[in-house]
Amino acid sequence: MTAQLNREELKKKREKYLFPSVKQMYTDPPHFVKGKMQYLYDETGREYLDMFAGIVTVSVGHCNPKVLAKTVEQVQTLQHTSTVFMTQPMVDLAEKLANIAPGNLSKSFITNSGTEANEAAIKVARVSSGRNEVIALRHSYHGESHLASTLTANHHYRPEIMPAAGIVHAANAYCYRCPFQKTPDSCNMECVQDLERTIQMQTSGKPAVFIAEPIQGVGGTITPPDDYFIQVKKVLEQYGVLMIADEVQTGVGRTGTHWFGIQSYGVTPDLITMAKGLGNGLPIGAVITTPEIADKAAKQQINTFGGNPVSAATGCAVLDVIEEENLMANAKEVGGYIKAGMEDLQKHFPDLIGDVRGKGLMLGMEIADKKKNPLSAETAKIVEMAKDDGVVIGKGGVFGNVIRIKPAMNITKDNADQLLKVMKKALEATAKVGAAAK
Repeated sequence: MTAQLNREELKKKREKYLFPSVKQMYTDPPHFVKGKMQYLYDETGREYLDMFAGIVTVSVGHCNPKVLAKTVEQVQTLQHTSTVFMTQPMVDLAEKLANIAPGNLSKSFITNSGTEANEAAIKVARVSSGRNEVIALRHSYHGESHLASTLTANHHYRPEIMPAAGIVHAANAYCYRCPFQKTPDSCNMECVQDLERTIQMQTSGKPAVFIAEPIQGVGGTITPPDDYFIQVKKVLEQYGVLMIADEVQTGVGRTGTHWFGIQSYGVTPDLITMAKGLGNGLPIGAVITTPEIADKAAKQQINTFGGNPVSAATGCAVLDVIEEENLMANAKEVGGYIKAGMEDLQKHFPDLIGDVRGKGLMLGMEIADKKKNPLSAETAKIVEMAKDDGVVIGKGGVFGNVIRIKPAMNITKDNADQLLKVMKKALEATAKVGAAAK
């Protein structure tokens, strides 16, 4: 067994052997060696409350014993065959997804990741519609492959080589920073009108598909108004455009009211993609659609590791735990409690907190001054200070100024109180430094 390294030894080896593009979130990163439900532990044994869940991935807790038992059982039984052989776990998972998906979405293709799921969804949509062009939203994030990073509208993650063809971007419903200088009570859904203008002016008028995250994750927890997607769907139907809901981060109950975030907007898309929380940390992804769409894309697709028995069995166990332990209701209740606490912090720190948004346990806090200038450096310091006080939080947004709170769905109000206490301390220190600078 390889000897455990201390953090300095590990940091040196990481810099020597990994691509420099694999960056750290922290200036002084811990060396995590153990996870247990909502907690992480470094090599010294120090405990950290994990409120970011491995970038919105650990849905039911690190090493959840119920899930782990099913994973180990499958590892000891059958680890791999690939999609060209018949195994039960992949079919069991597809059946479970059909049971929880809205409308007539009942045919699945199981992949290794959200990137792959989005690639597969775009491919199916193009083949089934006989069209090619794709519309995505600004500030979006859809993955790291060439196609997925072209779908992404955030320069930090865009390809540095020639982007994939046939993709355009429409304005998103970023109400705090409305690109049209409107307010929610007077905007007349200008962002939806921009979608139609995009179809009319940047496509042939016959695009294949529109892809959107119900709440943008990496983009900074950008949360559209409740009637946004209803209006979007009307425009798409007018032009015969399919809709993909990218649920890689919002899926499997995280938003607190439904299995998929798009359902809270009263819309049934043509395809849903998912990953992250479905595997609770194991590599998995999936796209689910209607039989009518799936059957038009019948040419053989081989995925060596997609639908792997271990990942598929784990996915089944994750869905069972979410249902049996009523974790969606917990996400709604504790998420609402955290959001209210963040809104209270906003009242106390109006010069630092510009906006609080999100649903369930998909929450964000935008750090900006009263003129909406992004406070990126301050955000990085808040994230670092929280880590120093034993709480892991994330950050995102095109300006890197949005604190992301997206923990495992089994967290408690006591955990929420710890988070809010640590965040208040970090905000107080940041405000003090800002006042001294003036």
